[in-house]
Amino acid sequence: MIRLVLLMKQLWSQEFRVLLVAALTLAGGLPAWAANKDGNVQVTHDSKHDVSPPLRQMALTAALKGGEGLEKFEKEELRPPKGYLTAVPGNDPVVQERYLPQVAIKRGLSFDGINHLEAPDFPPDTNGTVGATQFVEQAGAALQVYDKATGKALLPKPVAIDTLFQGFGGLCETTNGGDSVVLWDKLAQQWFVSQLGDTQNNPPYFLCIAISTTADATGSYYRYSFAAGQNLPDYPKYGVWPDAYYGSSNVFNLALGKYYGAQPCAFDRAAMLAGQAATMICMTANAANFTLLPSDLDGQTLPPSGEPNHYVELGSQTNELNEFDFHVDFVNPQNSTFTGPNVIAVPNYLLPCNDGPRCVPQPSPGENVDALSGRLMFRLAYRNFGDHESMVATNAVAPGTGSTAAAAVRWYELRSTGGAFSLYQSGTYQSANDNLWMPSIAMDKDGDIAMGMSADSATSLDTSVWYTGRAPSDPLGQMEAPRVAVKGSAVQVNGSNRWGDYSSMSVDPSDDCTFWYTQEYYKSKVGGAESNDFSTHIVSFRFPQCQ
Repeated sequence: MIRLVLLMKQLWSQEFRVLLVAALTLAGGLPAWAANKDGNVQVTHDSKHDVSPPLRQMALTAALKGGEGLEKFEKEELRPPKGYLTAVPGNDPVVQERYLPQVAIKRGLSFDGINHLEAPDFPPDTNGTVGATQFVEQAGAALQVYDKATGKALLPKPVAIDTLFQGFGGLCETTNGGDSVVLWDKLAQQWFVSQLGDTQNNPPYFLCIAISTTADATGSYYRYSFAAGQNLPDYPKYGVWPDAYYGSSNVFNLALGKYYGAQPCAFDRAAMLAGQAATMICMTANAANFTLLPSDLDGQTLPPSGEPNHYVELGSQTNELNEFDFHVDFVNPQNSTFTGPNVIAVPNYLLPCNDGPRCVPQPSPGENVDALSGRLMFRLAYRNFGDHESMVATNAVAPGTGSTAAAAVRWYELRSTGGAFSLYQSGTYQSANDNLWMPSIAMDKDGDIAMGMSADSATSLDTSVWYTGRAPSDPLGQMEAPRVAVKGSAVQVNGSNRWGDYSSMSVDPSDDCTFWYTQEYYKSKVGGAESNDFSTHIVSFRFPQCQ
């Protein structure tokens, strides 16, 4: 995400939202969410690629970069305008009013990660991923590498993500556009790191991607820039698949106030793992789609040979998900297809604050923060169990019966036994009094599911980091009582009502059992006009029966 300047305050006014709704209506996006089918293929060759010196070497001379004044704050995330999601009448039928007993999860490491002094950009877009021997965290346009056995930082201090592009030239070297993502390519044993390249809301825009040359995240990287042109590819999210790195972004033009839709893209993984010239193949953005998440492979069992990558988004009604299939052909790009939607019926959910932003209260003097409802949250975790394939996903919803809170978490497990994906189980995880939001979810090799989230209350609980989980033997749709990774001791004030934008749950490839979660929280009292003194926390845990 790009940093908020005065221009963005004007663009994201009510007038701009009206323009956005009008653009969607003209594009046919409000009445129906049509698929981007067969064709409309766009081929983009990398604008530059090279290989970097080791990151540990570049980190010695890197200056941590952040904005000044209002530029510290990224723009408000594009959300579906009012009416884009149709609320289906009726209560949420899968509300979990009572937790399962806490019997299954054992905690490993638990330590603080990047904080506001090390990463001045705000909000932090906290995410992290565990690899063979390391954990890499990104927050506030900064990056740090940790020894996963001890939690010890392996760089002298966090570095700005554009340090990876030191000496590369262009916007990838000189800007930190935010929306960073880090993934561990389990098949290749290499790291995938990406963020936006932009000049504070002004085109042209670039997708900046770095692939580590080895399993060591402090080593050298193959570096790539892909031109995105005049339209901002906002909120890009990625997934690792055998035949490509898949991604998607919400594309819009700030100057014209137009939303063009979600755009799925595939990147030539084989070429990028070898540092060779690479191609990005995208389908034309479609205004009927919003925040498509590509499936990200967990485990060592590959998807069935030739299986396309799966994308999932919230459907146009609050009782459905849309699933799409992306088959890419880098030899004959015009043979690439993006087909769907496979409309998956799910239990109806309720929209937080009637689909309003900035509705999660904090204890006084904290401000209300944004639950970022109306989209699935990063990642869409995929796993092949042999007799079936599973994907797990989650989004913020309103609580149901038995809660006075403003926000809860809906989660889903989708399964396929050789045909189309359908719903296997889902639940709405809520607290009687505490708000739960900004979740991330994953599944281990035994089918245990873990989910992390932010938690607070309007009166007594400063925003904290919680996690929970369930075993396959548990009743469907049910999870255990929450555990506290770290308890907050402060609140956010005058932080532009922003929170997170996403968090990350990943699974350790060494045992395929241990979960790693990272999320932001506050632990120091705030003051001044801009209270963005966040901290982040990293916690690992596992189900003891997973061996």
